Amino acid sequence: MSSVAVVPATRNRSGLALILAGILWGTGGLSGSLLSAKAGLHPLSVATYRLLLGGAFAVLFLWLTGGLREFPRTRAAFRRLLVAGGLLGLFQASYFLAVSLSSVSIATMTTIGGAPVFVAVVTAVRERRVPGAATLVSIGVALVGLVLLRWSPDGASVDWRLIGGVVFALLAGAGFATLTLVTANQVDGLEPLRTTAFGCLIGGLVLLPVAGSLGLAMPFHADVLGLAVYLGLVPTALAYAAYFRGLVSAHPVLAALSALLEPLTAAMLSALVLHERLGVVGWCGAALLVGALAVSYWRPEPR
Repeated sequence: MSSVAVVPATRNRSGLALILAGILWGTGGLSGSLLSAKAGLHPLSVATYRLLLGGAFAVLFLWLTGGLREFPRTRAAFRRLLVAGGLLGLFQASYFLAVSLSSVSIATMTTIGGAPVFVAVVTAVRERRVPGAATLVSIGVALVGLVLLRWSPDGASVDWRLIGGVVFALLAGAGFATLTLVTANQVDGLEPLRTTAFGCLIGGLVLLPVAGSLGLAMPFHADVLGLAVYLGLVPTALAYAAYFRGLVSAHPVLAALSALLEPLTAAMLSALVLHERLGVVGWCGAALLVGALAVSYWRPEPR
């Protein structure tokens, strides 16, 4: 009986880790925007700082706790870190290109909304079975909720910039979905924090040449440095460590759906901190997102 009870307990912990990751990611949007405004940095430069600082904090923690000892030097571990770092860099770069071509709302809605769809389709093809009814309902309700949460009555004119923004946002969503699917299976000796540490460092190094040409100079003011530290530590190092930890036993579709908490948390923080009105439609979208996550959490796909 005890061995049977271990599986639900492990899944519950993984689900909670994914929820924590989504909430922490949501604080990154506000802190990243504030850092960009206060330091005068291009969004891509902010993304580079985010990955490099997040990786540095995670490596420092590993060094202090002895986590760098007996580090796996296998080809599988090396390939996994290169793939994770490349996908993190691709995801960040594509997302911020989408933002620059369209808008934050459209880029976020397309990226985060597309990720669980990509994961569900690839998983269905790979496992040769149709996703369960609960999963399909969760994805459908989540997409509707995300549209309502990001609804803008003014809309946006359809031109080449908007089309380009949507294409890059879909590329970002595909990158995040691929990262979720690839890292769902662990490599021996490469536990979540190690993947976070060196994956973020590699992703930051991938973006560094482009970010350097856009400008990385940052004023050494207490508020600016505090924002940079927070961005690297909380919504990056801690959030990705929690996310990779949750992938150990949770289904990849639930993992992708947990990312929907990012725009939800960001919208809530904007209403509280920046006094932005969410509106009735937005609150309805938020309720649908929470409902979609609840369905996916309590009726998960078999691992």
